[in-house]
Amino acid sequence: MGSRNGSGPAGVRRGRRLRRILPYPEMTPRLLIIGCGDVGLRVLKLLQGRWRVYALTSSPARAPELRAAGAIPLVGNLDEPATLGRLAGLADRVLHLAPPATEGARDRRTQHLLAALAQRPPEALVYASTTGVYGDCGGAFVDETRAPNPGTDRARRRVDAEAQLRAFGRRHGTRVSLLRIPGIYARDRAGGHPRERLARGTPVLRREDDVYTNHIHADDLALACVLALLRGRAQRAVNVCDDSQLLMGDYFDLAAELAGLPPPQRITREEAAERMSPMQLSFWSESRRLANRRLKAELRLRLRYPTPREGL
Repeated sequence: MGSRNGSGPAGVRRGRRLRRILPYPEMTPRLLIIGCGDVGLRVLKLLQGRWRVYALTSSPARAPELRAAGAIPLVGNLDEPATLGRLAGLADRVLHLAPPATEGARDRRTQHLLAALAQRPPEALVYASTTGVYGDCGGAFVDETRAPNPGTDRARRRVDAEAQLRAFGRRHGTRVSLLRIPGIYARDRAGGHPRERLARGTPVLRREDDVYTNHIHADDLALACVLALLRGRAQRAVNVCDDSQLLMGDYFDLAAELAGLPPPQRITREEAAERMSPMQLSFWSESRRLANRRLKAELRLRLRYPTPREGL
């Protein structure tokens, strides 16, 4: 267990690697995290006081939690631009982890954030996007040169956010990195382990109807965020995924095996249309296999969990 929580030999080795990567204390950067949920808290744990970190939250009740994690909490709401005025010039790096609102064709939250930052733009900005921007690729291998083709409104809002961020980077000289992220999992992440879904008896598609799915462990994602803040190329997209190439049903079969649970029921796509929610069906309508060459070659990330077998 020590290697998972950072207190054992693996945690020590990772701490040593980070000390080589991160700037020395006299060069302490200032980081602003927007949307400091599970991944943001993992980033704070990695930085361990090496950087001065501010965390924006819309809930004053979260301030003690963020302060205990090592951040300076700021109360503000991306849906209320008047609350964002003090963000300008606060940090030389920004990690934008907040999702768009659930409605509309544009990401107004990112628009409001960039308007606040434009007065004194940061040196680097990293945005947590989604691999959903690619849409359905029919199971093909996909790298970052593939043009976005979003198939859902939520993915279209992400494409809009990416376009706003790239334009901001070009206009203000900010080095913007777009991290395109698939399914995030971890044993200690709320809702981040498939055992809950398995315990509910949620079915999966039969093999001939199944889709390829992609994954990243939350700890590897947190390290990718830090590395992108340091090494990301300007206005560049990076697929942040592990090395696995799994059909969705195979992923849940693996999880069931490792958790000692029965494998999920397999159903046809026609049965799924009758039994599953529109949200679930939207995930079952897209199939792609992601390439992570940029993640390894440009950010130089060494995956701690190269496949879900290690991560689960």
